[in-house]
This record gives sequence, C-alpha cells and structure tokens, in this order.
Amino acid sequence: MSSKLAQLRQMTTVVADTGDIEAVRQLKPIDCTTNPSIVLKALSTPMFEDVFAEALAWGATQNGAEHAIVQAIADRLAVSVGSALAGEVPGYVSTEVDADLSFDVERSLRRARHIIADYEARGIGRERILIKLAATWEGIRTAEVLQREGIDCNLTLIFSRAQAIACADAGVFLISPFVGRIMDWHAKASGKTYGPEEDPGVLSVRSIYNYYKSNGIGTIVMGASFRNAGEIEALAGCDRLTISPALLSELDSTQGVLERKLSPETAAKVEPIVMDEQSFRWAMNEDAMATEKLAEGIRGFAKDMHALRDLVRQRLQSRAA
Repeated sequence: MSSKLAQLRQMTTVVADTGDIEAVRQLKPIDCTTNPSIVLKALSTPMFEDVFAEALAWGATQNGAEHAIVQAIADRLAVSVGSALAGEVPGYVSTEVDADLSFDVERSLRRARHIIADYEARGIGRERILIKLAATWEGIRTAEVLQREGIDCNLTLIFSRAQAIACADAGVFLISPFVGRIMDWHAKASGKTYGPEEDPGVLSVRSIYNYYKSNGIGTIVMGASFRNAGEIEALAGCDRLTISPALLSELDSTQGVLERKLSPETAAKVEPIVMDEQSFRWAMNEDAMATEKLAEGIRGFAKDMHALRDLVRQRLQSRAA
C-alpha cells in the first residue's frame, strides 16, 4: 500500500511550508509558501550564506539612509529565498508583503508590485508568484486591485468565514485558513483536547470549503498551520494543504487507507452571504478568536520581519568594520 502522503497527493495539491531547500528536494511538493519566520530561519543556514553575502554587497552600493538600505536588503533577501524555492518546485512560491503594512492599501500595493518586479528581474514571471497578504479588510482590498492587474494573491491569517467570503468577493486567487492556531485558541479557552473530527480548525476549513464549492467560487482553499497529521487527514481532498517538512515526513512514512473527506461533489449547500465592510468588521468584532489570532499573527510576522532587519543591520555593520 502507498503511503498516506502519496494517497493525499492523489486528491490534494501538497505545498511545503518551509524555506528548507533540502527538505523541498526530498519531499517534492508542488508549491512552497514563505513568511518572515521562514525566511529568517532559511537565512540562518549555511546554504544561504552566499545569498546573504550577495545581498550585503548589493546593499553597499546603494545610496540613502541606513534604515532604508537595511530594509531594501531584507526585501531582496526575501525574494532571494523565494527564487531559490522557485527553482525547486514546479508551481507557485508565496512571498509576503510586510506585516506592518497590513492596514495600508497604497503602501501594500507599492510593496507587492516591487516584489513582482524583483522576481521578474531575476527571470521569474509573475505567473509563478503569489503575493501573500494578511486578510485584514485593507489586505483584501489590496488583493482586489492586484488581482485585476494579473498578480495572484494568497490571503493569509484566515480565521473566520467572514474573511473567506470577503476574499472570494474580491476575486482572491487563494486563501490560507490557519487550522492549528484556531484549535490552539479553543483548546486554551475550553481546556479541552480535540480529536480531528471535532477540531475547531478542521471544522472552520470544512465550512469555508463547503461555502465556496456550493456557491461556485473559484478561490482556492489551502489549509495551513497544522499541529498534527490527524488534522491533515481530516481535510484530505481540500484544494491544497501547506504542510511542514516534519509532518510531510510523518505522512510519507505512514501506511494505511486515507479516506477522502472533502470533494466538490459532496459539499454541503450553504446560502451566499453579503459581506460588505460593515458586515465584515461586525463579524470580526463578534468573533473573539478570529480578532485575537489575526492581530497576534500580524504581530508575530512583524516581529520576525524586524528581527531579519536587525540581522541585516548587524551584518552590514560588521562588513563595514
């Protein structure tokens, strides 16, 4: 019998949630996703030492204030990691817009366009890149503009169906509901331990999937942030799942029948909902989990973004000494 990972690949597009080149080569996912945490971790490995050195040398030729040069180098490094991953997978690589721009449409648009231009300057077309944005109201509006420009987007930090509906209405290419973080919040609030079939994160993704499929919505649902293999198995058949190397390896070494849990043909019928700005903000206000986890996620990505810039600043100063 084939492994559960092999079976999963027959019904779901498997994405690697990592910047680890060796893991990508071994596990052969279709796509890769990155975020500031993943980029920071990748740049701490010997494999990216030459990439870091190149970016520092490039930065030394730039004019301007130190903070602007540091930010430009950090931005270049994020695309460098993404470019390396693009050379290893046949599909998409997601690259994230700065978390501190999550409530600023115009600056997010400028940053997204710059990311695409940087990839294109390296010979990697926009058809290979997903611009990753936090699913705030402003992030969704940013994606709406980018999608009209032919730039596909991955809206991340999805914790509620309200976010998912607003993304669909904006024509977003793909969303990333965070399964494990939803479960974390409910486990802490209730003191319960959840099995896969009652896991609030699993149920959230199933709800979004049913809404999309029963209403003919083409936006891709990509479950993310898994805590265990059981959550992944409970979402077998979802459009895409982005999975850490550790859990990919576990599934690859596990035998047994993997039952398909989701399919367009069996999606439960869900009536469409109007999701304007007022409805969106009220729905988020009423959902303590979604509000808290979205804010926490943005703060976490911003923290790692600033850690990357601090590392660049230190390396730049050492180079000049």
